[in-house]
Amino acid sequence: MTSAAVLGAGIGGLAAGVALAGRGWSVTVLERASSLEPVGAGIALAPNALRALDALGVGDAVRGMARLGGEVGLRTPDGHWLVRADVTATGERLGDTAVVLHRAQLVDLLAAALPAGALRLGADVTSVSPGAPGGASAVVTVAGLAEELTADLVVAADGIDSPTRRALFPAHPAPTYTGVTAWRFVADAPPGGVAPAETWGRGSIVGLTPLADGRVYCYLTAVLPEGTRFDDEPDELRRRFGGWHAPLPDLLADLDPAAVLHHDLRWLATPLPRFDVGRVALLGDAAHAMPPNLGQGGCQALEDAVVLAAAVDGVPVGGGLAAYSAARVPRTTRIARMSAQVGAPTAWTSGVAVALRDLGMRVAGRFAAPLMERRLQDVVGWRPPT
Repeated sequence: MTSAAVLGAGIGGLAAGVALAGRGWSVTVLERASSLEPVGAGIALAPNALRALDALGVGDAVRGMARLGGEVGLRTPDGHWLVRADVTATGERLGDTAVVLHRAQLVDLLAAALPAGALRLGADVTSVSPGAPGGASAVVTVAGLAEELTADLVVAADGIDSPTRRALFPAHPAPTYTGVTAWRFVADAPPGGVAPAETWGRGSIVGLTPLADGRVYCYLTAVLPEGTRFDDEPDELRRRFGGWHAPLPDLLADLDPAAVLHHDLRWLATPLPRFDVGRVALLGDAAHAMPPNLGQGGCQALEDAVVLAAAVDGVPVGGGLAAYSAARVPRTTRIARMSAQVGAPTAWTSGVAVALRDLGMRVAGRFAAPLMERRLQDVVGWRPPT
């Protein structure tokens, strides 16, 4: 039986393990953390991601957790709507409706879908020898293990700061700061609930999305120098956003500092030339970290997993990995650049530029949503290989 070692038990790594195991591979998923804690916040899964999850056998379970419905749109900080759209009708045209859930729920589903014993926690990978297709196996060294692991395939899903990527592409530019920092948290929904929307201000956005369990996923951004942090993060959020429309002030009022995640947004602005070296495949943020403005980071990692497993199914690893890179590099590069373009106006801080932006959105009105829908068709219309 062919063997695969997957580095990282995030969404992409777990999905790769499930996809490969489903095609008969002996899979070992190596995760540095000692447990899969319920970390992170919400994640939006577009129709393309749901189709990938269907291929992994967990799509219906995810759909049962939370499904967006009714109206969504863009607002100004005073609460006025710039654009509104019926997400239910949009989902019918696209063949599926987006789902929003807590990341921990998706991680738990994917981990449970792995074969028994496939997940190894507390496994700190210290080096990877990529081997050669048709030749030497890949070798993975794990701290504390007396023996190295050999594998026919290594899947590096080890994140935006991937040590594997740095080792295989030492001259490639590191991830670049977008100029925007982001806070995320999940909180109990206020009385009356929350209308799913994104609010655009001057150099800041706020997104609010209800979750099926009665909570709200919230993300907030600001244009700040890289590395800026605050002694009291909730207090800073109240200072910046406390005057925005309801229910944001209520959500921020008693926010627990431990519930707030704060990260600078970075991406691989210079795309990798390929996602494979020897017997190693890069996947997810390790391969193509992108800005979050299209909500496609996790979705593309799920696509990666399904395409990779199909590409190496029943064929020599070298040819399969070449096909994987050929399929994924152009698509993820295009989506990453589109996400950066969509996000650029949200970082504008000039009052004049923001006023013109908002006026343009209002004038476009009912035409803006259909135009964006057509633009996104190529993104969310993806279907798994047969």
